[in-house]
Amino acid sequence: MGTVDDYLASLDPTDREVIAHVFDVARETIPDVEQGTSYGMPALLYRGKALIAVMRTKKHIGVYPFSGLVPARIAPALEGIEHDKGTIRFQPEDPLPDDTIRAIVEARRAEIEDPSLRKAARG
Repeated sequence: MGTVDDYLASLDPTDREVIAHVFDVARETIPDVEQGTSYGMPALLYRGKALIAVMRTKKHIGVYPFSGLVPARIAPALEGIEHDKGTIRFQPEDPLPDDTIRAIVEARRAEIEDPSLRKAARG
């Protein structure tokens, strides 16, 4: 068990299934991740850096790519999905498509592997 597994175990079954699926797709896309925490959230870590967190909030399920640049970078994959600079939101009855999840984690992995991507986009 790890922090993500512990968090999933605490959820009601409907939320658990949807949130676990996001984490499962992330793990399939980037197999060499570890469970950990970032900003107090259970997260998958890649090379020791936060890759993605998925949390149930009062009004939605939030996906956190730990980068305000990821949503802008994958904007076509987020068409019709509520999002802002650092959060992607959805309802359990309308889950994120697997391709969107893959785009999120691949964009974040690229930033982790090449930190200049974050600096270049800011400056």
